Amino acid sequence: MDLKFINKDSKERKRVKVGGITIGNGDFVVFAGPCAIEGRDMLLETALYLKKNNVSVLRGGAFKPRTSPYSFQGLELEGVKYLKEASEITGMPVVTEVMDPRDVESIYPYIDMFQIGSRNMQNFSLLREVGKQDKPVLLKRGLAATFEDFLYAAEYIAVEGNDNIVLCERGIRTFESYTRNTMDISVIPLAKELSKLPIIIDPSHGTGIRSLILPMTLAGLAAGADGVMIEVHPCPDKALSDGTQSLDFEDFEKLINKLKEVEGCFKDMR
Repeated sequence: MDLKFINKDSKERKRVKVGGITIGNGDFVVFAGPCAIEGRDMLLETALYLKKNNVSVLRGGAFKPRTSPYSFQGLELEGVKYLKEASEITGMPVVTEVMDPRDVESIYPYIDMFQIGSRNMQNFSLLREVGKQDKPVLLKRGLAATFEDFLYAAEYIAVEGNDNIVLCERGIRTFESYTRNTMDISVIPLAKELSKLPIIIDPSHGTGIRSLILPMTLAGLAAGADGVMIEVHPCPDKALSDGTQSLDFEDFEKLINKLKEVEGCFKDMR
């Protein structure tokens, strides 16, 4: 692969700062929050809970790309402003998805990190636009993207001057139909072999099944991932988006406690 800007040999391993958090320094960073920002009160309730459980980065979707045009599409800029308020109250940096190059400027003041979702991984105009910004970018792997496609998408961002990129494996579509996607654990060590970028996992989208989130998080940790992104909702059964793959507060706390128990076992492997 012709990678000039994110090639592992071009510089030492990249450490990406999101607010006061560093990704890629050996710690396992937890991103968490609701799939969709449904309202101010719901978001603040979730953010305050996550802060108590030592979550590093708050995630929340304000612009929602949905398979059906009739599904909840998000609160858009209103939701981004709620995210900013939650950040100011909790002190957590925030990340949200941007879908259109024209929205980059409008959401810039409210967020700490841009997210490029799987459906936009090869939206080259969008990649170039976030590449011109001075804020880090979380790049999710596309629904049917090869590993090479994935790294070249990151290179599109870096070519514009911004190599503060965190890769995110969120599962790909295969012939398997029981899970929502097939989570490719092998991409974690591969990304570190061939690029300087940190990589996290998203087992919520990677499986689509609540009970699989904990074991896949542990699998990603063992494989050398730099962090995890998890969807958390006060009442997943009433969520407007992806409730079946969201953890409630009790299950999330169990996951955090398990991570505390086992993380030290894998630190030397990273």
